Amino acid sequence: MAYTKGDSPMRRRGGRRRRKVCTFCTEADAVIDYKDVATLKKYVSERGKILPRRITGTCAKHQRAVTGAIKRARHLALMPYTAE
Repeated sequence: MAYTKGDSPMRRRGGRRRRKVCTFCTEADAVIDYKDVATLKKYVSERGKILPRRITGTCAKHQRAVTGAIKRARHLALMPYTAE
């Protein structure tokens, strides 16, 4: 099976993505709290795993704080360890 130039399976789309900005750095009133489960759910995948920085766009300082808050909320049974 021969591929033509336009339909190769390894074809990539060009273009640069905009770098995501940390929401906790830009918003002065944004606070990371383990009791705020609605905010923490944005940083957890549908399988229940903590999303990495390259996907969420948070800075290293706030990613550590988000990770700690998620782990604390899980320990106190505010959030599940796995998907529901």
